[in-house]
Amino acid sequence: MKPLFAALALLAASLAAHAQSVMLTGTIGSRAILVVDGGAPRTVAPGETVQGVRLVSLQGGQATVESGGQRLVLRMDQPVSIGGAPRSAGGTRIVLPVDGRGHFMTQGTINGRTVNFMLDTGATAVALSAADAQRIGLDYSKGQPVQINTANGVAVGHRIKLSSVRVGDVEVYDVDAVVSPQSMPFVLLGNSFIGRFSMRRDADQMVLEKRF
Repeated sequence: MKPLFAALALLAASLAAHAQSVMLTGTIGSRAILVVDGGAPRTVAPGETVQGVRLVSLQGGQATVESGGQRLVLRMDQPVSIGGAPRSAGGTRIVLPVDGRGHFMTQGTINGRTVNFMLDTGATAVALSAADAQRIGLDYSKGQPVQINTANGVAVGHRIKLSSVRVGDVEVYDVDAVVSPQSMPFVLLGNSFIGRFSMRRDADQMVLEKRF
């Protein structure tokens, strides 16, 4: 019986480790356009399955999907992890799909807490709002005060150091960031993170290869 128990244990471990990133990038009539694990966009009708993710329903610009016993609601251009626990770190390659507005979006973590990133090569550092910083437990008040130019004029932000930033199975450490008092819909994945990668555009994807 030992070989059977070992096989079952390996299968359970494999299923637990398999997490997928799923994003709704658009709709065509009654069909949803889904991007799974950074792959090519796929058009899916309710009841159909792509890469283990089944589209349950599509209504009001939101898609209900199911995978690995989980059922989640996807909102436009907001990636969600589904189907298991996050993969272990140690990877070197990130593939980001372009959304309908030409942006590169992904879900990731800062110091182990989940955030939604938008790639921004024009940002010097990772940039996040004070509200997001508070939500994920960052004590930015002890950071270095810096002036930030906003649409409403100059504001005072704080420069801090993030212990870790992770996208998929790629994690980097000691990343400079700026916390802004201004509300922001996403965390900007700026050059303090991007600078550690070589970057190239490949059709509708951005590919980042870790350099150090």
